[in-house]
Order: sequence, then C-alpha cells, then structure tokens
Amino acid sequence: MTSQPLSDHDTPGGHPTTTANNALMSRPTIRIRRVTDLDQCIQALQAVHETDAYPLNWPADPHNWLKPPRLLQAWIAEGAQGGVDGHVAVQRPHSEMPPRHVELSRLFVAPAARRRSLASALIDHVRTWAAKHGYDLTLNVTDEHRSAAVAFYEATGWQHTHTTDADWTNPDGRPVKLRHYILTSRTSDPGRAPQTLPSTRTTK
Repeated sequence: MTSQPLSDHDTPGGHPTTTANNALMSRPTIRIRRVTDLDQCIQALQAVHETDAYPLNWPADPHNWLKPPRLLQAWIAEGAQGGVDGHVAVQRPHSEMPPRHVELSRLFVAPAARRRSLASALIDHVRTWAAKHGYDLTLNVTDEHRSAAVAFYEATGWQHTHTTDADWTNPDGRPVKLRHYILTSRTSDPGRAPQTLPSTRTTK
C-alpha cells in the first residue's frame, strides 16, 4: 500500500489551516524519531485513522508501515508531556524517479493536537532538511473532489505533475487515483548531485 501524505490534521476536519492565533503559539518541538517513539506513533496514527480514515486502509503491521524499506529519515512533533503529537517521514524514490527526489510521506497529526499548525511545521522542517541536502520533495495524495489537502499543497508551492492509478484499492475494493506533486528545493542546484546519506530507518 502506498502512503499518501494527505493528513495535515490541524482542524477538526483533518485539513490544513493557518490562523492568526497560530502565529502567537510557540514553535513545536520537532526531533528525529527514535525506536522508542514507535508505540506512541502508532497510538496517534490509530486515532487519526478512526477520525479521518488515514491511512485509508489500516496496515496489517503498523510498525513496518512506519518503517518502509526506502525510509531515509522520520521526525515527530513532541508534545508537552513527551508524547507524539505529529509525525512525518521522507523516503527514497522509486527507481524510475530522479535520484535527487525524495518523497514526503507518513504525515499525520493526532486529533488532540490539532489547530496548532503542526502539520505545516513538520512540512517546513522537511523542506529545510531537503534544501540542506540538495533534494527536491515529492508527495502524493488521493484524488478527491474539492480536497482541502490538494488545495493546501497547491497554495503552498507544490506543483501537480501527473495523476496515476494506485496499486491498491479503498476498503470497499474501489480503485484509487493519486495526484503527484513536486516541490523544488529552495537551494537545490540542478547540476549538483544530492549528498549521499546513510540508510536511516529509525534512530535509537
């Protein structure tokens, strides 16, 4: 199952938002995910799935879903009590993609932590990381009519490149279409190869 980072769950409906009040809030603590965070990540993901049906199909093994084979790095937004309020990851592209592309994935924010612009903060954190390493970001979201996630990404600089049929179906067995996006790194140089990074699944 392909993940779709469509869940910027900062509103009760699970959609991206920016409000004047958010500007007054302190910046969240975003750090590299540790192995010991995984159980709390799964608890947050379960709440998101029950509220917003993300991921669309609940994974048979949530631990492995959060540690896909092409994983490069993952981060969490840490709550005041040390819990997991949000999560995002980046993974290597499929072989047919240019090597300077990395995919933003596994993005979600716990329902109890919404309306704090955590998803936007997580995306900004990944954008900074990608720019530092000379990567362009890609992502995909389900192609839904009047999707707030689609509107958010297109309003914040992501460029739609193409739409494909997913290699998985929704819980009712119906086909799913995916919209693919790219966000060019703010400091990337088309003539420069990206830095070689170690294979990082999680950090202890």
